[in-house]
Amino acid sequence: MNQTATLPPAILLVGPTASGKTALAFEIATRFPCDIISVDSAQVFRDMNIGTAKPDVTTLVHFPHRLIDLISPEERYSAARFRLDALHEMGKITAAGRIPLLVGGTMLYVKALREGLAELPDADPAMRAAIDEEAARLGWPALHTELARLDPETGARLAPNDAQRIQRALEVVRSSGQPLGHFFAAQQAAPLPYDLLAFSLIPGDRAVLHRRIEQRFKQMLSEGLVNEVVGLRQNYQLDAGLPSMRCVGYRQVWEMLEGQIPQPELCDRGIFATRQFAKRQLTWLRSFPELTAFNSLDPALGMQLLAKIDQFLAERAARTL
Repeated sequence: MNQTATLPPAILLVGPTASGKTALAFEIATRFPCDIISVDSAQVFRDMNIGTAKPDVTTLVHFPHRLIDLISPEERYSAARFRLDALHEMGKITAAGRIPLLVGGTMLYVKALREGLAELPDADPAMRAAIDEEAARLGWPALHTELARLDPETGARLAPNDAQRIQRALEVVRSSGQPLGHFFAAQQAAPLPYDLLAFSLIPGDRAVLHRRIEQRFKQMLSEGLVNEVVGLRQNYQLDAGLPSMRCVGYRQVWEMLEGQIPQPELCDRGIFATRQFAKRQLTWLRSFPELTAFNSLDPALGMQLLAKIDQFLAERAARTL
């Protein structure tokens, strides 16, 4: 018997921002006995709702989401913790006789879940603070240049303004003297203990995705994104270096509130940053050939995915006879 036949089923649906993942997830959860697990590094933060496109309260009553609203915006959440939390929730869903449906666009979480993670040196708060201070003085592109010298492979992979990942990579190489690749090479595989049906959504026309991103960010502004960030700054001890305030959209509003960018430029800056984020997501997706790719703009997409899931579950049932 195929080894996967003895594993419980799970479904993974990933794609770039504004690709229609949420609506498809609701179709799947309506048709099949699935419970949704969020794979989104921004939705883990409480009180960050508008800019993360978090489902509203009414929607969550009909389609509960696990792994949202986990921590304060003052806290940090890692890919390693996501893997532990996701496996815990998947176990509970399976034990209830249902199917985990993992939905989101944080590709590092997808990689961690599927493959496990390298054991990196522990975070060093003092060194992290020193790196943040350097970035404030010199700018992240300058630190990216240093990273490219110390760890050329990681430097080539990261964008010059990818602050969070540049910070962590510099922290690792400065504290250990070893590049990230050294730890990844020593990583022991930790396969996901599920029979996983994995889909990726790739837009057939990038211009359509860009228009959706523009519409979505403008809608976030009209719904009160700026006031949401103002409230977060009042209710929490935040700074620009925290992962919560580095999230796309929140970073641009923070910079506007700090007077670093003019208010009239906020919309265009947010749209541009979101498009760049989607570009990075698509690059990640293309590095996962084991994902079955679908055109997110195909009008028949929902029917195609439901048919694939039907086939997947029917073949599993046949193998157990």
